[in-house]
Amino acid sequence: MISTKEKAYIHDSEYYYAIIRKNIRKYRLERKLTQQDLADMTEISREYICDIENEHRNKHITIALLGRIAEALNVDITNFFIGTE
Repeated sequence: MISTKEKAYIHDSEYYYAIIRKNIRKYRLERKLTQQDLADMTEISREYICDIENEHRNKHITIALLGRIAEALNVDITNFFIGTE
């Protein structure tokens, strides 16, 4: 049991965004799609897709947009949260 003084979590938001970012790129490339292809399929700008995938831009993504990307890539949204190591 976790005491009240111990953290109940290990990772921060940036850790999870990094996993999501890598998985979006992985699935997009597996399907041989460009960022523009994915942008067209999701009605999200190519620039925003680029920002999401770029680890240096710290672009966060909403669950709604993540769902649209998952549908476009034909993957279960939970796959975006699986570590890529």
